Amino acid sequence: MALNFHFRLVVLAALFLLGLSALVSQATARTLEETSLLLRHEKWMARHGRSYKDDVEKAKRFKIFKENLKFIDSFNKAGNLSYKLGTNKFTDLTTEEFRATMLNEDKSSPVPKTSKPASFANESLVQIPYSLDWREHGAVTGIKDQEHCGCCWAFAAVAAVEGITKIKTGQLISLSEQQLVDCDPNNRGCGGGNRVEAFQFIKGSGGLMTESDYPYEGVEARCNTQTLRNRAATIAGYQEVEASESALLVAVANQPVSAGITFDGRMARYLQNYPKGNGIFTGYDNTGECGSGYKHAVTIIGYGTSHNGLDYWLVKNSWGAGWGMNGYMKMARRINVDGVCGINTRASYPIA
Repeated sequence: MALNFHFRLVVLAALFLLGLSALVSQATARTLEETSLLLRHEKWMARHGRSYKDDVEKAKRFKIFKENLKFIDSFNKAGNLSYKLGTNKFTDLTTEEFRATMLNEDKSSPVPKTSKPASFANESLVQIPYSLDWREHGAVTGIKDQEHCGCCWAFAAVAAVEGITKIKTGQLISLSEQQLVDCDPNNRGCGGGNRVEAFQFIKGSGGLMTESDYPYEGVEARCNTQTLRNRAATIAGYQEVEASESALLVAVANQPVSAGITFDGRMARYLQNYPKGNGIFTGYDNTGECGSGYKHAVTIIGYGTSHNGLDYWLVKNSWGAGWGMNGYMKMARRINVDGVCGINTRASYPIA
């Protein structure tokens, strides 16, 4: 009996030690994982020049950073889409914060009727190049950052004017988005706007100043009429592109084109964390569908075909070089009638 009792005590002790060892091992693994994530966050902060006001804010942002990493890893492991997600300058923001600061709710107002200058409608698709990147022709300024001002409309319009100005005059000039934010009475500054209205304003007000003469501030201010001189670029009008991919392709073959995209809150999180590698954005389930509720304006600066045969638009964004492919993204072509996130349906360009 005594030996039996002693044996049971030994077994229980062994089981206890094994359990304790497992707990210690799990705790060690969690500690190592947490340390690895802390180091990853520190490296991310250094890469994107991020700092926080105190340790409380840093702890809060670290928690959000971890949650976004978990989402990114889960998305990439599923492997259901043709693109992957990755960390970027927005990885320490919640999706709600990202939507509130970088996107505009889709409260579409009627778009003014277009002018009727000559367009590219009669050009044949046979005449256009197989692929094109307007950066290679010197018609695209560097990536800019709208920061926390909802004026993507201004950046998309200005980038298109910068492109046509280079094509017509041979000069690539960085033009002023702040002039539109402050002075265009038909748009809402940091509260959103319409690119066609912006083109109308540029034409009617005598043109745009350089960015250096009217620099970007990231907030809406009173129009500085004292500064409005020495217009660096003018346009004669604008043209909306017929809502078809072939018409858009012909337009982009001739110049950079501003375009609008529409998506829902869930897709906003995909865009927030886009991309990893050189993936081509295809919306939900590789169908091009993105939902609705939010809108954003971009500039299409080219097109091409990937090594695996997927056609894409080359898109310039206004979220800084710390997002996407150094500020750019690729969006699929020939995916559905309206294009990814409706990009085929809301395009326009200035005429110089």
